Amino acid sequence: MNSSLILEIAVTILALALLLADLWTPRNLKRYLGYAAAAGTGLILLGSFAWNPDPGSSAFDTMYVLDPLALYFKRFFLFAGVAVLLIGVEFSDRFVTGVTEFSVLVLFALCGMLFAASANDFILVFVSLELITVTFYVLNSFQRTRLVSLEAGVKYLILGALSTAFTVYGIALIFGTTGHTNFQQIAALTGNMTNKPVFILGLLMVLAGLGFKIAAFPFQMWAPDVYQGSPTPATAFLAVGSKAAGIVLLLRVLFIAVPAVAVDWTKLLMVMSGITILYGNLCALPQRNLKRLLGYSSIAQAGYLLLGVTAMSAAGNSSVLFYLTGYLFTVLAAFMVIAIVTRGVDGEDVSALAGLHQRSPLLATALTLSMVSLAGIPPLAGFFGKFLLLKSVLERGAIQPACYWLVGVALVGIVISFYYYLGVVRAIFWSENSGSNERISISWPSRAVLLVCIGGMLYLGLMPNRVVNASVQAVQVLKPTSMPRAVVRF
Repeated sequence: MNSSLILEIAVTILALALLLADLWTPRNLKRYLGYAAAAGTGLILLGSFAWNPDPGSSAFDTMYVLDPLALYFKRFFLFAGVAVLLIGVEFSDRFVTGVTEFSVLVLFALCGMLFAASANDFILVFVSLELITVTFYVLNSFQRTRLVSLEAGVKYLILGALSTAFTVYGIALIFGTTGHTNFQQIAALTGNMTNKPVFILGLLMVLAGLGFKIAAFPFQMWAPDVYQGSPTPATAFLAVGSKAAGIVLLLRVLFIAVPAVAVDWTKLLMVMSGITILYGNLCALPQRNLKRLLGYSSIAQAGYLLLGVTAMSAAGNSSVLFYLTGYLFTVLAAFMVIAIVTRGVDGEDVSALAGLHQRSPLLATALTLSMVSLAGIPPLAGFFGKFLLLKSVLERGAIQPACYWLVGVALVGIVISFYYYLGVVRAIFWSENSGSNERISISWPSRAVLLVCIGGMLYLGLMPNRVVNASVQAVQVLKPTSMPRAVVRF
């Protein structure tokens, strides 16, 4: 057995073990299998820190690589998996049947994300994306008794199939012009391929497929409806795991497979980033449904992440990793609160938060910090993450003055976002509560997730150096040949 694959194998074994355990578990105890899945995933996460893999180890004839970037994202996905499984337990009473199957599907999606983190070949890119996407087809429509959930699943299925078609055709064109699918082999030929329209068209089609994953303009149209209709734990995993998988694949394709082309695409990426930021923030302004609001927010976050990509530097890439880490804690806390607060409530309207500071100070604190962090207000993770992203783009401005305009657009987007993020905070503390003032009970595992997420937001905002250094080390494998490598300094 190749030791490089031990995390993926462990997650797969855990998923199969849960399926077997479900056969002998009484219906009233199946909920606890979700806790077992979270505990097992947590042990795998802890084991990844004690595990010392060989540097640069690979599998499947170098289609799969285990480098610092892959290990960073694998730990990211495993933590997200633990939190999503616990959110799933909180949400399980709203599933008619299939409580265990939901956890198993989350684990299979997690396995796809782990493979995506190590993808070094377009074939593995396609396989990992399909493993993620197919499981989400089911997860998004898991509440089959709710029309809105079925609608979300169908929309994601149709648009997901379209993005898959773009990706497959793009890979076919790349293979047809280069004769290779391996990133290193394609990189060796890129200098001779930049003037071949078929090759460039193939890359654009792959970019379209990855743009769908991260919900970037003009491939973002699915996000609000799917976020609103999907079960809350599935939405949380979409917002964090699927987006991060798209980002790591985008980084690998641009900066390992085609670094020379990536430099030429700076203006295209800048336009995508700017429009995505404005679209997400402007469309979020009138939203009243919390999950739909976070759907548009997720689009805006994709635009901010693309800021780091457009910087075309090591500092930009590392800022993307840091921002994603802060986004992980922020969004998981928000969706955990939504899952708990909307228990027994029809819909996820902002009005459900009225009087939350009296019913549960912990939930009110967690959601407030999440909104403040997403808005980019100090001293939380979102502020420092946005600072690093904007700093990296400003450094690029010395070479490409258009970057200064992009920074201006990003700042406008940040100011716009204050209105709807702080509107949620206003609903928590100052909206009149016409419903019950009964205290909200929170299980200990859910309380632990919220406390960890609160601690993560504060830690990354107040003491970011350790995570910044880890992200800088992780992106060392991204070595663009045609751009200066910048260093993050404080």
